[in-house]
Amino acid sequence: MGPPRARRNMSQQVPALPDLPEATVARLPEYLRALHHLAESGNDTVSSEALAGAAGVNSAKLRKDLSHLGSYGTRGVGYDVALLIDQIEYVLGLTHRRAVALVGVGNLGHALAGYAGFGSRGFRIAALFDADPARVGEHINGLVVRHIEELPEIAEAESIAIGVIATPATAAQSVADRLVAAGVTSILNFAPCVLSVPDGVDVRKVDLAIELQILSFHEHRKASLIALPAAGGLTALPGGLAATGTEEAVGS
Repeated sequence: MGPPRARRNMSQQVPALPDLPEATVARLPEYLRALHHLAESGNDTVSSEALAGAAGVNSAKLRKDLSHLGSYGTRGVGYDVALLIDQIEYVLGLTHRRAVALVGVGNLGHALAGYAGFGSRGFRIAALFDADPARVGEHINGLVVRHIEELPEIAEAESIAIGVIATPATAAQSVADRLVAAGVTSILNFAPCVLSVPDGVDVRKVDLAIELQILSFHEHRKASLIALPAAGGLTALPGGLAATGTEEAVGS
């Protein structure tokens, strides 16, 4: 990381918590990652084309996303890197590090607890929990694993609003219920299941198997395109269905 940047008065730079499209919110962390890399490389400004390329989007989409923040860049100069970092961090609520509780310290949870990247992205793992007595008391990355029964007191003491679930699917709903009861209002779920939570609680799901299945679709699609006759025609699909031409054959 480079030298500390002077924090700007964001209330004068960005509309108060703009109502952003979900797709824009999903791209802001990518812009932020690219901007931090540019800042560490000594860049004070960046063009929309260069930033879009670093973030993996097209420049028109990037300019539209950033316009929601009130940032339009300067013609012939581009965007002020430090200001744009501040704007995005303000909107994402990263102006202070948020405390996170991690529940489940099996193989995945253990790896997440030891991941050093959270600190540089605006978060700190404040507490670790498990229901397995064999895990309770274990030291991981400077933290002691606590029993899940201690969640309410520790969540209040550490002002925890975000919980990460890294338990087996069979335990995930019960853990979610405990997190919500303890005042947690945002959950990142690594368990392969759908959680039921009250209104006002946000859940993001990370399922690696689903991501692999999506990649499998793309591999299947590429192989199907290669195998299609040049003249097109009917392509048989499971269940007795048939599609005509490339686009219909792959369900596009």
